[in-house]
Amino acid sequence: FNINWEQIQSTVETWVSERSGKLITGAASAFGSAAGGLIDLVFAVIFAVYMLASKDRLLRQIRRLLHAWLPEKRVKQALHVGDVMNGAFRAFIVGQVVEAVILGVLCALGMLLLALPNVLMISLLMGICALIPIVGAYVSGIIGTLLILIVDPTKALIFLIYLIVLQQLEGNLIYPKVVGTSIGLPGMWVLVAVTVGGEIMGIMGMLVMIPVVSVCYTLLREFTNDRVERRQIDPDK
Repeated sequence: FNINWEQIQSTVETWVSERSGKLITGAASAFGSAAGGLIDLVFAVIFAVYMLASKDRLLRQIRRLLHAWLPEKRVKQALHVGDVMNGAFRAFIVGQVVEAVILGVLCALGMLLLALPNVLMISLLMGICALIPIVGAYVSGIIGTLLILIVDPTKALIFLIYLIVLQQLEGNLIYPKVVGTSIGLPGMWVLVAVTVGGEIMGIMGMLVMIPVVSVCYTLLREFTNDRVERRQIDPDK
């Protein structure tokens, strides 16, 4: 075919030499970002542990500051808002864990009935990733499908079909009901909070926005009921 191998080798060497600097710079930047994120996560966990260890003292200090600088009426309002926030975040974490356990168990049962491989590994992965609202199940599903694909492509297709059904059930029924009920937020507003939070802050927005919306929903409901009682109006008529 009259192939000029020396010219091809020269072209490849030129291409590699021109782009090697960019590749190395990009890899170093990605590694630095990952390392920085890991360090931030470690410091955040350490800071959270310290806060939990001294939470009683912090609460006393906050109450003293409020009583020292705010009128008594505002102090009661601020403490009430703090109680609502505490209850919403605690209920959200509990509901999230319960939903993750339910999803992991359903995944394991379905895989056992369908005689699929790697049941324990994939089910645990599904349960852990389910702590990330809505999106976590899809991430674990992709990894699980790849793990089964290595063993048997046909079973990987069966798992993928079962996973689609399970994720639809989880995203539209289990998650809004379990998490929404635990934090006192209707299922529709749970989906709205997840969508808006994901658009604003990504995965972290999904985690934070649900209890934030729950707090706003609870406070607005209390304020509305109080206004209605003061005005002596029956809105149902």
